This record gives sequence, C-alpha cells and structure tokens, in this order.
Amino acid sequence: MKIRTGIQKTGKMVILLVFCVFTVFPFVWMVLSALKTKAEIMDVSAFFPAEFQWQNFYEVIFNSPLLKYVANSLYVSAFTLLIQIVTGAMIAYAIVFMKFKGKKILFAVIMGTYMLPTAATYIPSYIILADWGLLNTYTGLIISGCVSIFGIFLLRQAFMQVPAGMIEAARIDGASHWQILWRVVCPMTKSSFITMGLMNFITCYNNYMWPSLITDSDSKMLVSQGLRKFFIEGGAYGTEWPLVMAGSAIIVLPLLILFAFTQKWFINGIGGDTGMKG
Repeated sequence: MKIRTGIQKTGKMVILLVFCVFTVFPFVWMVLSALKTKAEIMDVSAFFPAEFQWQNFYEVIFNSPLLKYVANSLYVSAFTLLIQIVTGAMIAYAIVFMKFKGKKILFAVIMGTYMLPTAATYIPSYIILADWGLLNTYTGLIISGCVSIFGIFLLRQAFMQVPAGMIEAARIDGASHWQILWRVVCPMTKSSFITMGLMNFITCYNNYMWPSLITDSDSKMLVSQGLRKFFIEGGAYGTEWPLVMAGSAIIVLPLLILFAFTQKWFINGIGGDTGMKG
C-alpha cells in the first residue's frame, strides 16, 4: 500500500514538473533570445547565446518609447480596474442582498451581455466615444471598460456565501448599504476581489484590438500597440528580433511582480475559496 502511494505521489510530481517546464519554457526562451544576436536567434541549433548581449535591454529601455507604453498601460489598467471593482461590487451586492422587482431578470440580462461577441460592441462604443469627444484619450480607454461582467458574476458567487446573519446584524447596528459592502462583505471575500482584480488587470494590460481602434497617437499607445508598431511593423527597429524579445520581457515583468504578491489569494479564489472568514 505504501509503495502504491509513493508511486502515485511520484507520478503526480512528474506530471506537475512537466507542466511547469512547458509553462516556464516560453519565458526562458524569450529572455535568452533577448540576450542573443539576430543571427543566433535565426540559428535554431543555438539555444544559449555565445555571449550575453545586455545592450539589447539598454537599447530598449533608454532609446525607445517602451517604458512610456508600459506606463500608459499601467495607468489605464489601474484606473479601469478601480472602477470595475466599485461597479462590480455594487451591482453584485444589489443582486444578492437587496430586494427589488425584476432582480432575477436584471441578472439574466447582465449575464446575457457576456455572451455577446466583443467585436459586436466596437461600432456602437466607437460612435458613443466619438460623440463625447473621447477618442484618442485615456478617459475613453478607461470608461469603455468600466464594467466587468466577469467581475459581477465572480463577486456575486462570493457574496452568496456570506452568512445572511452577518448582514442583518450590520443593518441592526445601523450600517448603511455602502458600509455593509465595504466594511463587512468586502473583507470576508477578499480572495475573490483579488482574483477578479488580477485577471481583469492582465486583460486590460494586454488589450490590443480596442485600444488600436480608438487611439492613434504614439503618446497614448498601450504596450501591445507600441510593441507592434515600434518594434515589428517597420518602425524604429523593424524585425530586430533581439530587441523585440527584450521589449517583450520588460513588458511581462510588471505582471510577474503583481502575481508574485497576489498568488496566495489568487489561488484561493480560483480554487473556490472566497477568502470568507466565519
């Protein structure tokens, strides 16, 4: 029995190790490619660079607008996420804890919009932003993503696990809906908020199609747009793949740092643990 258990544990570890290798390999390859010459990248037999080309990172950081693109994406993503958390939490709270006619219909309509292809919303959203004079602005980028249907659904599921007695006790003590949401419900479902925040932040940070449609100024470009235009589409570097890889590695770095600080709560949220404390 012990031998069988040991074999099972070893098998699981081997499988996990294989998955880890496949997961980490693209990033390792990207970093190593950033330290190669262009000729070495084209040579598929050369996995490691003959000599580390650190000047590739220097060139990208100090002689290109990449850091400006990263700053733009961090700024837009942070403000968009802040609004998404507020709107998502308020809507989820209303659906779970407030009583009003048509609540189920409202939730069905909200979830129904989640089934719409994203591309189907581009034209009406573009027209609205054009009428408001918000094309090619940070404000247009932020308000066009101020509501997250995924966030509403995730927070609703988490709020449903909050004991009704806690809400009633807070109401008896004279707490308002706003106070109950942020002082009672939010701390009890912290993992779900962090999971929503991390996933939505990454989505916004990596967004390409919609920002490409409403922004055309180099100073307003996000990382995906800037990387493509400046480094790939015949821009300053054309097809200098070592610089493209160096730029890509720098772009990924903020996301890795963010995940490193939030992985505990993110894993709990993904695993169904909302972070609720009884």
